[in-house]
Amino acid sequence: MGGPVAPGTGWPDDPADAATPVATSPADVRSLAVGSAGLAELTARQSVCRACPRLVTWREDVAAVRRRSFLAEPYWGRPIPGWGDPEPAILILGLAPAAHGGNRTGRIFTGDRSGDFLFASLHRCGLAAQPTSVTAGDGQRLTGVRMAAAVRCAPPENKPLPQERDTCAPWLAAEFRLVAATLRVVVCLGGFAWQALWPVLAECGYQVPRPRPAFGHGVQARVTGPGGAQLLLLGCYHPSQQNTFTGRVTPAMTDTVFHLAREAAGLG
Repeated sequence: MGGPVAPGTGWPDDPADAATPVATSPADVRSLAVGSAGLAELTARQSVCRACPRLVTWREDVAAVRRRSFLAEPYWGRPIPGWGDPEPAILILGLAPAAHGGNRTGRIFTGDRSGDFLFASLHRCGLAAQPTSVTAGDGQRLTGVRMAAAVRCAPPENKPLPQERDTCAPWLAAEFRLVAATLRVVVCLGGFAWQALWPVLAECGYQVPRPRPAFGHGVQARVTGPGGAQLLLLGCYHPSQQNTFTGRVTPAMTDTVFHLAREAAGLG
């Protein structure tokens, strides 16, 4: 029977259980995000959020109906928490999970064409253990890298509303603070992620330039954080099928960004 996975019922790498508190409003998100003691607690709380009614309805309807090619598979159908190295030097920030990718598998950029393109590049650059990422629990590991989405739920037509982005922002800000000590580089996949990052940086005490640098593939910006910490921001075209099929972004272009990120992060 289709529908979202109940927390703590055996899904691989499910961070939550039946006792995990659930956010049902923007105020709840802010409170539960700030009140998370560490990444494990934060990811658990992210993974059961219900603060955006439109997104909750959409992601759960997709999980119930399912795509024909995946009818025999269960769908995660919940928000997708951040994933990867708990002490990352590089954060990869995307837009939102795909309806039949992360929303199905329970892990960001896992089980769809965008993820195939992205993980192949990360593997070539020495940042991922495997060139593919098919399901949660498939053995994929990231080296010095963490992934997150600006909006944690799959949105209709891959287009979150501004208020949904803003409601979700405290989850990202809390995650950012918890990894800031080791973080050296943020790679933004697409203009939405690039724009969503700036308010989070300001909230976390980074000096945000005015005007903000415009997004573009290969664009670089440096910001200074609390205590003088330096952070490099890199723009990268999103590995959507529209971009990869038309050649707007190629494997070589993506590899160049991740090689630069790896070097700047001091990962060898």
